[in-house]
Amino acid sequence: MNALIALVRKDLVLYFSNRRSVIMSIAAPILIAAFFGSLFGNGSSKPANIPIAITDLDRSELSARVVAALRTDATLTVSEAGESEALARVKAGDLRAAITLPQGFGAQAGRALFGGATKPEVVLSYDPSQSMVLPLVRGLLAQHVMQQVSQNLFSSAGAQMTDLREQVRANAQMPTGQREDLMAMFDSIARVQAREASAPASGAASGTATTKVGGPQFSVPFTTRENEASSRPEVKYNSYSHSFAGMGVQFILLMGVDMAVGLLMMRRQGLWKRLRAAPLSRAQLLGSRIASCALIAVVIFAVIYAVAAAVFNVRIEGSVPGFILVLLSFALLTASFGLMIAALGKTPEATRGLAILATLLMVMLGGAWVPSFIFPAWLQTVSLAVPTRWAIDGLDAMTWRGLGLQAAWLPVAVMLAFTAVFSAIAIARFQWEE
Repeated sequence: MNALIALVRKDLVLYFSNRRSVIMSIAAPILIAAFFGSLFGNGSSKPANIPIAITDLDRSELSARVVAALRTDATLTVSEAGESEALARVKAGDLRAAITLPQGFGAQAGRALFGGATKPEVVLSYDPSQSMVLPLVRGLLAQHVMQQVSQNLFSSAGAQMTDLREQVRANAQMPTGQREDLMAMFDSIARVQAREASAPASGAASGTATTKVGGPQFSVPFTTRENEASSRPEVKYNSYSHSFAGMGVQFILLMGVDMAVGLLMMRRQGLWKRLRAAPLSRAQLLGSRIASCALIAVVIFAVIYAVAAAVFNVRIEGSVPGFILVLLSFALLTASFGLMIAALGKTPEATRGLAILATLLMVMLGGAWVPSFIFPAWLQTVSLAVPTRWAIDGLDAMTWRGLGLQAAWLPVAVMLAFTAVFSAIAIARFQWEE
């Protein structure tokens, strides 16, 4: 029993003597739990600041009021753009959806409120990878259109009320009782409007009538044509494309961590001191490590995507050269990241804990686990400073988004810039003896 207690005590002393490892093992779950809790807890998961564009082809008073109402909605961030520009931004992933109000919208929507006239068709284009946004945008659009149309019709300036009255009176398919009730409603509204015209200061009365009149007899005064915004409409969105991009990035980074720890083990065994006896510079020795790690990363990523293509039908719908450039850039980024972690860590044990924590944070903020569009607006902005965000966005652009080579240049440039910074830190800080 004494021997057992002594062995247990020895293990506890050894474990807790490595303070960095202990801190990392405690900090990592706390940070991850706080991250997901901030996304999905305490009501913070309520969608906000969803970026959309709206194209007003009608330019009527009613359509302008609908656009203004959508702009004031805290759930949306609305910008106005031309129809082709808005569609291109949705395809590129800059916007979640684009709304196009057709010509004649203002004139037709009011007449269609009771279902007795042709409804205008509103085009709603959405990002197929974020289809959960579609019902939200559709619902908010219907809400604001109904509010503005009813407000316009039941105000004293509602010029379409007479037309609606005649449509109801001439609608032979409407039940007699319903027609009589609606005609009585129109007569009541006309009396209220007459009083408003003679006493403008008491115009609030019509607001009460707006919320009460009609009830379930109203019809949404427009139809929607929903359109998946894709560079290649014949290609359907494959959710595995994003999943393999995110998980590939995560485990390639973890491979870089293993390479870094292996480098420190070589240093502990004195292998690096022997290599330095050869006529090789520091940059040559560490550069060879970066090159070998990058090649391994490329091979692993190629195998991952080969399996994804064979089993899960993941395809490179965009530029193949762009896809290769993104892979090569991320492979170099991984190698330089691992070398920097090794340079900053003093021992293999401490380096592993530090590297795992850094990797998890980069993977989370990069959108590998949870798509970045679910993040709060401020966190989406912050994540642009994380290289993994650019790697995943670049892979998405070259696979399911089907974008051209030009969409790969910015992610490649950002990852190469991070690679240069990480490599410079590693070469400057690496110690040849533990």
